[in-house]
This record gives sequence, structure tokens and C-alpha cells, in this order.
Amino acid sequence: MNFGILVNEGPYTHEASDSAYQFCKAALAAGHQIQRVFFYHDGVNNATRLTEPPQDDRNIVNRWSKLAADHKVDLVVCVAAALRRGIKDENLAVGFRISGLGQLIESSIQADRMVTFGD
Repeated sequence: MNFGILVNEGPYTHEASDSAYQFCKAALAAGHQIQRVFFYHDGVNNATRLTEPPQDDRNIVNRWSKLAADHKVDLVVCVAAALRRGIKDENLAVGFRISGLGQLIESSIQADRMVTFGD
């Protein structure tokens, strides 16, 4: 199965980002594909390389970057939501890219299932 993922919450605000990441890992381990992960609303905060969690805390941004590198998962950040929060190309973490809502629509069309995490 080919999944599209939508993440609407920030990395340390709610469990949505953690849940989306764990879902992606489990789906990939089971032989499924992740067509794209689209970060929208406060979810765009998952993409900033400026995040520095304490050493004893999980680094959610690095987890997403590693997932993209290891499995060639497309991590797309909504341009409008990112700019509203001061996130630009120069402060994106590795593996993320900025694009428009058309990427979300395309993912919804191409994926077998679209799974949303967060409000």
C-alpha cells in the first residue's frame, strides 16, 4: 500500500508528529510505501534545523531527516504555513523541501490512503 501522510502539529506540541513518524516507520517495515509526508499548519515546525532539544530528549527533526535519507521519503513543507512561522529554505533541516498545497493534493490523488496526524 502507498500512504500519503499529513502532519498538522509541531514536534513538541502534541503527539501527532511522534505518531506520524512511528506510523511511517511501521508502514515501511511492513513493506508499504510512503508517497509523501506533507507538513502543514504548525506541523511545518518539524522541518526547522534550528530546533535544539535537550540531550536526553528525542530529536524529532533529526528522526524525520534520517527517515527521508534511509527510505527516500519526500518531506514537503507548506510554503505559506512555513513563511508565516519564519521558516525559509535556509533554515530547513536536511531532507525537507518547501512547496505548495498542490503537493498535498497530488499526494492525496496518488496515494492509496491519506493519513492525517493532528487537528
